[in-house]
Amino acid sequence: MPQLPTPAAAPATSGHAREILRLAVPAFGALVAEPLFLLADSAIVGHLGVAQLAGVGLASAVLQTVVGLMVFLAYSTTPAVARAIGEGQLGKALAAGRDGVWLALLLGVFLAAAGFLAAEPLVGLMGAEGSVRVFAVEYFRWSMPGLVAMLLIFAGTGVLRGLQDTRTPLVVATAGFGVNILLNFWLVYGLGWSVAGSAAGTSLAQWAMAAVYVLMVRRNAVRHNVSLLPDWGGIRSMTRVGSWLMLRTLSLRAAILATVLVATAQGEVNLAAHQLAMTIFSFLAFALDALAIAAQALIGKELGASHAARARLLTRTMVRWGAGFGVLTGLLLAVAAPFAGALFTPDAQVQGVLAVALWVLAAGQPVAGYVFVLDGVLIGAGDARYLALAGLANLAIYAPLLTAVAVSGSAGAAGLGWLWVAFGIGYMAARALTLGLRSRSDRWMVLGSA
Repeated sequence: MPQLPTPAAAPATSGHAREILRLAVPAFGALVAEPLFLLADSAIVGHLGVAQLAGVGLASAVLQTVVGLMVFLAYSTTPAVARAIGEGQLGKALAAGRDGVWLALLLGVFLAAAGFLAAEPLVGLMGAEGSVRVFAVEYFRWSMPGLVAMLLIFAGTGVLRGLQDTRTPLVVATAGFGVNILLNFWLVYGLGWSVAGSAAGTSLAQWAMAAVYVLMVRRNAVRHNVSLLPDWGGIRSMTRVGSWLMLRTLSLRAAILATVLVATAQGEVNLAAHQLAMTIFSFLAFALDALAIAAQALIGKELGASHAARARLLTRTMVRWGAGFGVLTGLLLAVAAPFAGALFTPDAQVQGVLAVALWVLAAGQPVAGYVFVLDGVLIGAGDARYLALAGLANLAIYAPLLTAVAVSGSAGAAGLGWLWVAFGIGYMAARALTLGLRSRSDRWMVLGSA
């Protein structure tokens, strides 16, 4: 496990760039693992038939919504562990990580049981019929064991990030992805398990990954005489912070879902182009999320060590990097916009509409870079309550912008262009305002999760 840092070992100014890259680069590789799991499932199942693929797609949408809301298990564990490391208290850090793992296990078992029982009505709410519904329910139920493992992976990843280690999650994610592909091929085609084989293979791979994290937490706890039994006070504290982070995530999901609904009303061409634009936006977000994860780990450690000045310096450095990356990707995206659509679809209409959306997305990338990094900084500081309330405020600002696009009745390139102006510039600007105002004060460095 990583060596315990001491206040004297905190990175010097000249070493900030190396420290950020040491955490951010492996974090980016680990972040793309889960999308690769879904791509592998889709590619393997896609050769079984259209109904099977549609069923898996539907079940995955529901599953990813649940998993996305549970990401707070990583986001609340990372700063708790990092602060304890900064304070020079390794035992406290490992205890916080242990409590995060216990919380993940308890939530995972509850959600998996509920999901198994509610699979039929959940899929029914999505409007699936016939064989698509059968395959969706089958995939969803066989995915439930993997849901428990996925939550354990979140918590375990948070522990290692808090310990300033993002390389191990990259190794685990890479190995898990390889095992997932082999298992899915064997179960789907070798044993003829169809859709159930795909879900079972992914669940097994996720459990192998989860086992690595659980064993690492257990080994280090035993080595440093930290009890393996949960501290219910610690779990309650983690739950309190996690509930605010869940509300933050829920506000983001609500904004994205509302945007999809408006795009749907603009017609199938705009909806298809919007989904492609959102896919590109999400991919670019992975790189920015890597910086945000570095911010969570480093800011938590520096504040735990009472190095407020260094936390400020790190924040300024990472904000510059985030905005700079946004400028770079924005320029590249603006150049590629007229041609990018051909990589995804032969439909000329979709290509034309997508180009307009990508130009708007390109213009908003510097703001997105600023937002993602500051989000990570405040998560690392444990400022979860402010992030949740700011998320609600951002939604309140975004709602009239989105409503204006919806009632305008605009369609085609103009309709999707204005929709992305509302989301990619308006909504992101609202987030930049609320995060920027908070970062300029000192409250986020002293209040933590209060």
